[in-house]
Amino acid sequence: MTAMQWFFSFLKKYRAKLIFATVLVTITCMMAIVNPHISGIIVDDIIEGGNRNVLPLMMVIMIATNLIRAVLKYWFLVIFEQSSQGMLYTMRDFVYRKLLAQDFNFYNKNRTGDLMSRQTGDMEAIRHFVAYVIYGVYENVLLFVIALVMIFIVDWKMALCMIAVLPLTAVTTAKQLKAVKPAFQNIRQHFSSLNTFVQENVSGNRVVKAFAKEAYETEKFNKENDGYREAELGAANIWRKYVPIFEFLANVLSIILYLVGGIMVVKGYMSMGKLVTVSGYLWMLNMPLRQAGWLANDYQRFVTSVERIYNTVMVEPAIQVPDHAVSKKRFRGEIEFSHVSYHADDEVILKDINFQIKPGQTVGIIGATGSGKSTLMNLLCRFYDVTEGEVKIDGINLKDLDLYSLRDNIGMAMQDVFLFSDTIEGNIAYGRPNCSFDEVEAVAKIANAHNFILQMPEGYDTIVGERGVGLSGGQKQRISLARALLKSPSVIILDDTTSAVDMETETQIQNELGSLHEKHTVFLIAHRISSIKDADQILVVDDGRIIESGTHDELLEKRGYYYTVFHHQYGDFDAIVQNKSFHRHSEWLKGGSMVG
Repeated sequence: MTAMQWFFSFLKKYRAKLIFATVLVTITCMMAIVNPHISGIIVDDIIEGGNRNVLPLMMVIMIATNLIRAVLKYWFLVIFEQSSQGMLYTMRDFVYRKLLAQDFNFYNKNRTGDLMSRQTGDMEAIRHFVAYVIYGVYENVLLFVIALVMIFIVDWKMALCMIAVLPLTAVTTAKQLKAVKPAFQNIRQHFSSLNTFVQENVSGNRVVKAFAKEAYETEKFNKENDGYREAELGAANIWRKYVPIFEFLANVLSIILYLVGGIMVVKGYMSMGKLVTVSGYLWMLNMPLRQAGWLANDYQRFVTSVERIYNTVMVEPAIQVPDHAVSKKRFRGEIEFSHVSYHADDEVILKDINFQIKPGQTVGIIGATGSGKSTLMNLLCRFYDVTEGEVKIDGINLKDLDLYSLRDNIGMAMQDVFLFSDTIEGNIAYGRPNCSFDEVEAVAKIANAHNFILQMPEGYDTIVGERGVGLSGGQKQRISLARALLKSPSVIILDDTTSAVDMETETQIQNELGSLHEKHTVFLIAHRISSIKDADQILVVDDGRIIESGTHDELLEKRGYYYTVFHHQYGDFDAIVQNKSFHRHSEWLKGGSMVG
């Protein structure tokens, strides 16, 4: 399917309406010949012939014709506008759904501003084409053809003189279309870049202010703005080059009419009334010539926009749902990674990962930044597909599962907390919008968020700013945790969820989570050993490999990587062991600083 075929697939639904509207355009164009024809009759038969009895009839016909044309034009304009809005609604919905269906790789490679421009500027160019350009091109071509035919009927010699400008018009239009296409592609590219820049700086305005970089960002914005302006001016230079040619050709018709027609009237080859009639048709020739350049620009803008949207949305996601996908309402939560490796852009992220988790177990994952901890969970959610090996849940390969069924059974509190511009209750209930307030309150208590929520101006009805602006990092993390818990999923993934809370709050959250272990398989990704030391199994990840695994005590006995991290965070472990007071002093030890 080509980009144009894709576009017309949306227009097909409105084909009958558009055909009817086109018929109305045809009627209005045909009725345009009435006024010039009557003008000629008035000059020849009434003014010069003296037959004034027909004057009232002529006036009635002219008035009625103009009224009917006005009504019909209003009618077809409404049809074209409604069709364009209806088609745009369907297309925008399709594009949005396609964007939602894309995987993480797609968003890693496409900027948010670029995608936003597809839904705004490019969509508007397509709407304008349907609402105006389609009928504009047809109307102008039809008016030009009708005018030429009528002039031939009046006087073929005059018509031949006027038709001489057609080859020049066709050549000029073709050259303009060819020249303006790369110009419009350049405009759309700079518009997307400018849109991206503004979107990033509005979202990150607090960082800009924190570093006092307003002047620096303004300078960068001016460069983007200058680029967009130059792109627009480059296209305007093309219009400036060709539009005057169309204006000149339109004026040539007037010169031909009054020069050649005047001579013919003086010599008696044509009556004054026929000259007036041809003069009345002149606007039907001039307007298409003057509009040709602008319509060519609008058409090329439309083509560019369709191609850009099509090339974006027709990219197939790498994560595909199998034809006969297995769907389960609830999983037990047994997880197995078997010889799993993952590569991204020729970079090895994970290598030969093997582990098995029983339902209801709590798994701690610890390792240095960039070691691959979060990637493990992204593979479990099938945000990415493994390069080698397989990941199973309840003995079923993830690639054989329905994606919605899989992800609906996983509750995830991500490392980068994202909150919507909604109430706190709405953010917590995002996974189950129809749940009761009591359920929202219950998970907020588990996440130790209930007390601070009640202290906010409107409690659970408090509107949080975009991305949770107005909340501290710890508050956002606790709301994110509550949101994950409310789904009551088979598997819960907490990706460094308590990194921004104090030790006392973390202890309270861990105690509350302890009651959930029998119902859920829980993965805890953390840098602090205090977050994972009570886990049933701890995986130590380094450079994409699991280098150690076991319980807290087993890993300490190995005196490897985990032991080293524990020593950095908690101090002299050997001295503590000798005093046999680890458990008695564990709460005091949680105050140790994180290193590494």
